Amino acid sequence: MISRGQRHFIPFFKRTKTTVNPIVPKGGVVGTALCVVIAIMTFLACLAIGGVNLVAESARGWESQITQEATIQIKPTDGYDIDSQINKAVKLVKSFAGIKDARILNTTATQRLLEPWLGTGLELDALPIPRLIVVTLDSDTKPDFAAIAESISKNIVGGSFDNHRVWVDRLVAMAHTTVVIGLIILTLMLAALTLTVVFATRGALSGNAHIVEVLHFIGANSSFVARQFDFHFLHTALRGAALGGVSAMLVFLISSFWASLNQATPEADQLAAFFGNFSVGWTTYVEIIILIFAVAFLTMLTSRLTVMNHLKIIDHRKSELF
Repeated sequence: MISRGQRHFIPFFKRTKTTVNPIVPKGGVVGTALCVVIAIMTFLACLAIGGVNLVAESARGWESQITQEATIQIKPTDGYDIDSQINKAVKLVKSFAGIKDARILNTTATQRLLEPWLGTGLELDALPIPRLIVVTLDSDTKPDFAAIAESISKNIVGGSFDNHRVWVDRLVAMAHTTVVIGLIILTLMLAALTLTVVFATRGALSGNAHIVEVLHFIGANSSFVARQFDFHFLHTALRGAALGGVSAMLVFLISSFWASLNQATPEADQLAAFFGNFSVGWTTYVEIIILIFAVAFLTMLTSRLTVMNHLKIIDHRKSELF
């Protein structure tokens, strides 16, 4: 048996659920501003993810190079033929256990290494530029680096052996620190986004406080009211996050395209030494897509928790009145 009060309440409640004008109006300056803020935050977060992955991949490459290569440097010395010293050094280093191969870096390759600093058209014979030998290490047998360095310095005039351990270890440590800083920045961005959504939700609640309170007082439960905010903020966050994520993907694709066009230049060689091929892998794009949905879900969850907390305050006021 439905009472007269209930008969009046049910049609009103149905009209509230199917009304053309929702509790939280779509669009508007506030909604557009929030969408733009979410897009910017997502874009920066995606750049942080790409940068972290790029540096982490480079660090793995540097660590791999430690176990693969070393270098012999031979400085020109008056009274000694540098070419004979180079060939002697190759034979000497190959006699040690753990050495797989030794390759002389020719003048063309040396010129390309020096072009970013000294320019093109170098006359290496007129300059006291050291010559390099790239030593390939055997991954199965650990060489005696101290013995190799001592033998090279004693038997090769102007020769020195460098196993790259010191500077590569420093670069790897710097890369790991950069990765940690990137993750901290990503966390701070998500925290800032959460606070932005909280303020936006409170603003929407403040602008529609009379509607929310009337609905809640006449019997609309908290989940019904919260759902109205859920849909609004989920839609806004998806638009903003998708815009920011797609923009970041375009930046990475353009960077990869630029790197592919400049592969045979000295500048590209220097960038490749630090950042590999300067392009992110497919896993980064998957992480960006996951981040887009994560931002949308975080925005919706933050909005819901803010609304539920506000409704609890209303319930507490109602209990004090009655």
